[in-house]
Amino acid sequence: MNISSAIIHIVPERIEVAAAALAALPGVEIHARTPEGKIVVTIEGDGTDTAANRYVELHGIPGVMSVAMVYQYCDDESDSEEVAA
Repeated sequence: MNISSAIIHIVPERIEVAAAALAALPGVEIHARTPEGKIVVTIEGDGTDTAANRYVELHGIPGVMSVAMVYQYCDDESDSEEVAA
């Protein structure tokens, strides 16, 4: 499991289209946005490869000027599974 958050800076004139594209990406959730073009998102995925691919996709959305990861957490789900005694 991999959870990260990012601040995405978008050209203000393209924020509506870019926000719709972001919301359509699996595992991406928008939490805040400003009229100046900044959007805060969380990204959830199965592992670091999924997250890395999602960050590449974010950079490819028309109007996106920058993507800055703010937080990242990764955990091996097998560590949290109960073990029968």
